Amino acid sequence: MSVTTLSPRGIALRQPGWLARLFDYKPFLIVMCLAPAIGLLAVFLTYPLGLGVWLAFTDTTIGRRGIYVGLENFQYLLSDPLWWGAVFYSVFYTAVATFGKFALGFWLALLLNNHFPLKSLLRAIVLLPWIVPTVLSALAFWWIYDPQFSIISYLLVDVLHWRSTNIDFLGSAWPARFSLIAANVWRGIPFVAISLLAGLQTISPSLYEAAMLDGASSWQRFRYITFPMMMPILAIVMTFSIIFTFTDFQLVYAITRGGPVNSTHLLATLAFQRGIAGGELGEGAAIAVSMVPFLVFATLFSYFGLARRKWQQGESDD
Repeated sequence: MSVTTLSPRGIALRQPGWLARLFDYKPFLIVMCLAPAIGLLAVFLTYPLGLGVWLAFTDTTIGRRGIYVGLENFQYLLSDPLWWGAVFYSVFYTAVATFGKFALGFWLALLLNNHFPLKSLLRAIVLLPWIVPTVLSALAFWWIYDPQFSIISYLLVDVLHWRSTNIDFLGSAWPARFSLIAANVWRGIPFVAISLLAGLQTISPSLYEAAMLDGASSWQRFRYITFPMMMPILAIVMTFSIIFTFTDFQLVYAITRGGPVNSTHLLATLAFQRGIAGGELGEGAAIAVSMVPFLVFATLFSYFGLARRKWQQGESDD
């Protein structure tokens, strides 16, 4: 309801009603704008996360409400060789794949940062491995690694005659582990390359021109200009890459399902096997919760590394 008042000159002024004043109140507008996002996060993120943490401290199974058992699930995991094997391969998988993605992705970003014909088209094509759904990529690699119909085995055996038998990529532990890492690297390179390319675009060309006038080589320009200027985005991209790789599920499950003989289980796939396929929801939730310390450590490592680099750079500037 609005109120009419008179101005000092006798002109009638209409005062805004309570509803208009309410929507002009900034704290109310902030709450109204954030409410949908907070609601979605609460329903689809906070509640499942809280439920998972609670289940990790119970002996709940599918079809039976469990009771609180404290740290019993975690104590069992510490004596479970399959869990330790999943921890080892999760860390190994993340470290090797992240190094491969950053080495090849940074190199690809430096190439795409140059001027050449059809540059925009090639940048779009590079994104295809990352845009394609993970399951389709996994099925493609599943055929590539097939022991009988593998295209790699066909080239090595029938075309190049470098081998007499086909390669069994997924039949034993270490070949299967490295095969999954290769698939993850292929899929993750575009994300790293495009993200780092965006960072390279922000570096002023005048810095390179001044360095070239001073006689700096290409390696010196990379070491003293490109790499220091890229440190902030490198830390962010590395953090996301570590999180995505450590929590990978679709690629591993679609290609090997944790085999052969549970040798390629990540913590995510082992949690699914125990919690959903095995019906032990409490134990599966405990395996999933056990990933949190590794992810927190990886995040802190990336950001402390960035802070240390900035501190050293500030000291060298002084």
